[in-house]
Amino acid sequence: MILWIVLGAVACWFLYPLLAWIYLVFAMIMVFVVLRKLVCTNCYYYDKWCCVGWGKLSALFFKKGDIEKFSTSPGIKIAPLVYGSLTLIPLILWVISMFKGFSLLKLSVLVLLVLIGFYSGTVSRKKSCAKCRMRLICPYSLSCSEMHINRNNLLKEEIKKEAKP
Repeated sequence: MILWIVLGAVACWFLYPLLAWIYLVFAMIMVFVVLRKLVCTNCYYYDKWCCVGWGKLSALFFKKGDIEKFSTSPGIKIAPLVYGSLTLIPLILWVISMFKGFSLLKLSVLVLLVLIGFYSGTVSRKKSCAKCRMRLICPYSLSCSEMHINRNNLLKEEIKKEAKP
């Protein structure tokens, strides 16, 4: 995660160093503070070792939340936006910086940033989700998207049955 953020900051630096510092502060606060408070405090892994260690980190700074609120917490809703912005913002700024001039360093940073962003969003996430105890209630779990569809269909049918007089 830190490498991903640092590469993003370097990509921003190519255009304007102040933007790199703003990105770095934004990313660190969102990933290591806001999401840990909004997501991890309501997770089974609070004060435990999850695949990333967020549960232990969140327990250092925040009180335990309610596991029942995990799937509906605001953090679950904003997490994809935060993680997507870790790649998208630097990519946009990188493209603009390329109009100012090409360099192999810029190209190297782009390749690494895209590879890490892709790996984190697909391969790593799929492996993590497969092992996670929250996968059945997490709306973004990659390990059981079919189960989410089936569960949602069953819930809809139960609601329809209860609604009939």
